[in-house]
Amino acid sequence: MSGRSPEVVVIGGTYVDMDIRCGQIPSPGQSVVGSALSYTTTGPGPNQAVAAALCGCDVHLISKVGGDPFAQMAKESIAEFNVNTDFVYIAEAKNTGVVVTLVNSEGENAACYYSGANSALHPRDIDAAEQIISEADVCLIHGRLPQEAIVTAVRYAKVHGTKVILNPAKPIEQQGQESIVLPIEYFSVDILIPNLYEAAEITDHLAANIRTAKLIGSDLVARGVNSAIITMGRRGCIIVDRNGADQIPAFEVELVDQTGRGDAFAGALAAYYAVKNDVRGAVEFASAAGALACTKFGSIEALPTKAEIIELLQKEDTE
Repeated sequence: MSGRSPEVVVIGGTYVDMDIRCGQIPSPGQSVVGSALSYTTTGPGPNQAVAAALCGCDVHLISKVGGDPFAQMAKESIAEFNVNTDFVYIAEAKNTGVVVTLVNSEGENAACYYSGANSALHPRDIDAAEQIISEADVCLIHGRLPQEAIVTAVRYAKVHGTKVILNPAKPIEQQGQESIVLPIEYFSVDILIPNLYEAAEITDHLAANIRTAKLIGSDLVARGVNSAIITMGRRGCIIVDRNGADQIPAFEVELVDQTGRGDAFAGALAAYYAVKNDVRGAVEFASAAGALACTKFGSIEALPTKAEIIELLQKEDTE
């Protein structure tokens, strides 16, 4: 990754994370004592934008916050990492999105989301950002937003020849529904990065396991996706394209908190892919980033730098 700074546009939800560490995640009706509390800016938008910025990219974030005190806090904390927030819009009549995250002693987490202003990201907001999408090397989109806004972004990126990476998380308006119904534009992207369970749900596969992952990925490619990267946590990920399928193993690290793993993976993937059209190389780089994010507590605070990612990759090569 050398030469000019790659340009990445990230489109994703912004939240304020009330992060609580506890010995165990409570079951219904149970109360537990927490040992740490923090308020931080989080969400796929800020996390993935910062992850890409830490990998040396010039990054614009397209997102929406509310007309409350959390909004300024969120924009300022993102800007500290040299992420451009000119297109982080404010919905005055709404509150900024909030996520309450509980993390147990094993690094496992449970979360409750309130979408807030994220549900008010409209196609016209994307219209206003067409120029930065057209100038970017990669447009990285997280699906937990209004579907029309995502479709608009994909269309602009395709028109201008900008590579698109999409995490097809269930759109905001489909939260609570049993199945995911996605428009055809989602399958026109360069890289789709669902987790195994999302991928199985999208393709109507009843069994979601490592044995069916390649078949599920092939189904996504048959629908028009150039490359499907199915993430499977500690089991690594499966890459499926028209040339075949490969499994990339996960890096062995001491798990502290897995909260930022997926966003670190996505941001680093976009950063690498913005420079080099090598999906497998990008996945290895992203996998190292995701692993490193699990070695620290928090979300943005846990995201690794480009130098840290390269160091882990070099260490793995010598072992």
